[in-house]
Amino acid sequence: MEKRLRLAPSPTGLLHIGTARTALFNWLYAKKTNGKFLIRIEDTDIIRSKPEYTKNILDGLNWLGLNWDEEPIQQSQRISIHKDTIRKLLEIGVAYRCFTSESEILELREKLKSSGLPPKHDNRHRNLTSKEIKEFISQGRSSVIRFKIEDETEIKWEDQIKGEIKWKGRDLGGDLVLSRRAFGFEIGDPLYNLAVVVDDNFMNITHVVRGEDHISNTAKQILIYKALNFQLPIFSHTPLILNSEGKKLSKRDCVTSIDEFKEMGYLPDALANYMAFLGWSIKNPKGEILSLSEISKVFNLSEVNKAGAKFNWEKLNWINSQYIKKMELTKLNKYIKKYWEDMGWESPSTEWDLKLTNLIRDSMILLKDAIDQSKPFFSLSEMQKEGEEFLKNNSDAKESLKTVLCYLKGENISFINSDKAKKIIDDISVKKSIKKGILMKSLRVAFFGCLSGPDLIQSWELLSLNKSDITLIERCLI
Repeated sequence: MEKRLRLAPSPTGLLHIGTARTALFNWLYAKKTNGKFLIRIEDTDIIRSKPEYTKNILDGLNWLGLNWDEEPIQQSQRISIHKDTIRKLLEIGVAYRCFTSESEILELREKLKSSGLPPKHDNRHRNLTSKEIKEFISQGRSSVIRFKIEDETEIKWEDQIKGEIKWKGRDLGGDLVLSRRAFGFEIGDPLYNLAVVVDDNFMNITHVVRGEDHISNTAKQILIYKALNFQLPIFSHTPLILNSEGKKLSKRDCVTSIDEFKEMGYLPDALANYMAFLGWSIKNPKGEILSLSEISKVFNLSEVNKAGAKFNWEKLNWINSQYIKKMELTKLNKYIKKYWEDMGWESPSTEWDLKLTNLIRDSMILLKDAIDQSKPFFSLSEMQKEGEEFLKNNSDAKESLKTVLCYLKGENISFINSDKAKKIIDDISVKKSIKKGILMKSLRVAFFGCLSGPDLIQSWELLSLNKSDITLIERCLI
């Protein structure tokens, strides 16, 4: 049988990294088993669901490389089918109308709370007669539809990640609400647990992979599956993503949406690679830098950790830097040029672009690092304190820069390539008896305003092409 997996996000917010990791695990398992990865947009929350969030979710999945195999389904277009299913459950006697008012529910909750008991409905209207139902309706009272859950019912399943899981009906909070309130004999809008079962059955979903915070929902849904004689899928509940304190990753941890990771300068391949190891690991001689295609060949849901997975920024940054180092140069340059354009920087040529990209790539962790790394080649670097002190405290520093300047002007040199730069340094060092180290540090201060920076020889060639090397040296001699 073909394995069919799905992601079923609610379009009530931006694509969250937790949802993205769930999507990734579904996608990897589908690819591993030659199955299909599907999308269902659960947009039945009319007030909070927005089309821009649907677009954000789909765009984010595309950006990560998690393509789906069939046209996404919108749950809101299937509400009439969900209501028909609820009518069927009413007809076979496993569901009923409950007229408990909001004030009565609050009163019951307070009573249970004062007794130290968890919130649980008392199922007071489970056995209403037809006459009693009509009487409530004639009084103008609204009703929800509840699904009967017997206290002694045992629900158990073999979870691919957690192993055997067992629940008792008494621990599920009373009879389950299937629909929102409606008046008369109408049925209100179907709720999550009912709609999920109906739609997963319709989509022939064979494996449900989702976060462990859905475990209690799974217990409720299994009862609905059985009542409707639907084939049960195989369930897998992934560990939560935790922050450094071991708590569930949230907006308070600053970055949670995929858009934010993108804006910070993470590459999609790097982020997807890292997310695959959030709760799963593998011993691989090639290391941990693997494409999604490579990961899918070895991924196994049964190997996913049971415990929560701590989010590690250092690990993510390291992986991202490795992808930057290994990326094809012209592709990386396309990413970097967008930052240059945003800054209003113009380069002299395509060749110059590629040389600068190659020069800074090894020192980049995030794509946005290209701004700081490239800035000295587009605008005058600020003279830093260490640079000022070096020029002040080394008598040969300014003398060496004067000599370089005279050399450049005297020879009327319009362009310095790497070989020429090395020759100038060697010639001046010998003829003027200036230590090569002092000469190179002096040039570094002139070019970058400090004693650190990218490779000096390659930098000089780029600055020469940009016709700014002489200007930078002259500013140190004023």
